[in-house]
Amino acid sequence: MTFYRRKYGEEQPYWPLGKYKLRLPFIHYRLEIPELIQGLVIFTIGLSMVEIMTSVVGMSFLSALTTVILTQFLMLIPSTLGVPFVSGFITPLLPILIVFLGEFEPGVEAIQALIAVQLLTAVIFLILGITGLGTKFVLLLPSSLKGGILIGAGIGAIMVEIQEGGRLAETPISIIIGSVLCLYIMFSNSFKKISEKYPIFKFIANYGIMPAVIVAIIVGWAVGEYSSPKIEWGITLPSISAIAEISPLVIGFPNKSLFVKAIPIAILAYVIAYGDIIVADRLVSRTKKIRKDEKIEYSLGQVHTLTSIRNFLHALFAPHPGLAGPIFTAGTASVTERYTFGRKAMDSIYSGTNTLVISLCLAMFVTPLISLFQPFLPIALSITLILTGYLCITLGVQQLKTETEIGVAGITAIVLTVYGAAHGLIVGLILYFVVQKQTLFKKREMEVLKTNF
Repeated sequence: MTFYRRKYGEEQPYWPLGKYKLRLPFIHYRLEIPELIQGLVIFTIGLSMVEIMTSVVGMSFLSALTTVILTQFLMLIPSTLGVPFVSGFITPLLPILIVFLGEFEPGVEAIQALIAVQLLTAVIFLILGITGLGTKFVLLLPSSLKGGILIGAGIGAIMVEIQEGGRLAETPISIIIGSVLCLYIMFSNSFKKISEKYPIFKFIANYGIMPAVIVAIIVGWAVGEYSSPKIEWGITLPSISAIAEISPLVIGFPNKSLFVKAIPIAILAYVIAYGDIIVADRLVSRTKKIRKDEKIEYSLGQVHTLTSIRNFLHALFAPHPGLAGPIFTAGTASVTERYTFGRKAMDSIYSGTNTLVISLCLAMFVTPLISLFQPFLPIALSITLILTGYLCITLGVQQLKTETEIGVAGITAIVLTVYGAAHGLIVGLILYFVVQKQTLFKKREMEVLKTNF
């Protein structure tokens, strides 16, 4: 139940807050049970980032855990202020960022390199959001370069899993079964037909990535790829002293050379994130055609600004290797799909998105849940990376129309995956001018949303 209730065809009630629309649980929207349950499982995706923070970045476990807890709360900012996406990380950038951070000594040096990337990413989002140049920037970028970046990021996300010494080699059965099941449930036409006929499969589809993660965990435990969990009791709380170990206000800000090295990574972060925005807007646009009972209004300028704010807060207090991205793809896809089932299934798009993020936040405090899933954290991260890789490659290929674009994008993707962001961007631009012989500033139509900055 909620204090305010939406009339048919109107916007979900809100309190105006400047150009934003503040919505609070029980006052403006109800909590959705499926999203509450789902969050208690897929919070492990965010928790799995602890492994990257401790090994690659060199944070202490307590600092990494505190960062993850703060991350979940910062994810509430966009959906609470009117953006109908489940916010998340810029996940496809992870493999590229890991290679970049590998150039630095784990600890203060790597943390400062991460801070440099996150601050620059925040600045790019802020400038392109306030000026409205985000769409123009992406339109001016050649399709071959955009496609190469997205394909390269997708390949990189999957390569992290399947390369020698990767998680697939260590736990092949659970990852293969979980990934195949996830892709089947979320993208298979045959599964959609089955779910239309049989309520049980429609029920499974309601929970998005969660069924695949649970099955992978059970399989991994049953075949001995993962050990049994040791349940601990209590409440997990963030540590202020742990934040002091990683905040630039304490350890110092990056120097100029670090910022210069971070520029290509930040540019890639924005291009990939813009692709994520396209995916999210397409998902929401699809639901608008099906659900006529709710009017959904938001602007991509707000998406940019709020993403910038999250990245600034992270850079100052809790640098995160996933960065702050506009969309948690699996979560948003799950919510928007269930939203199409009607108002009885989900009252508002905002009740679904906010409930899922609230559940992710609450789960981080439940020590028994954390200890239960702790042995299986790599599974959640692996399935997320593979799902993200699939979506990035799909979106990247959709950018390409000619043979030369395909060739340039393919080489750009390979160089980016193998040698990193700077080399990938340079090679892509050179090939664009040499092979395609088109002016960089020729306007192109992009099969995306109508942007309202």
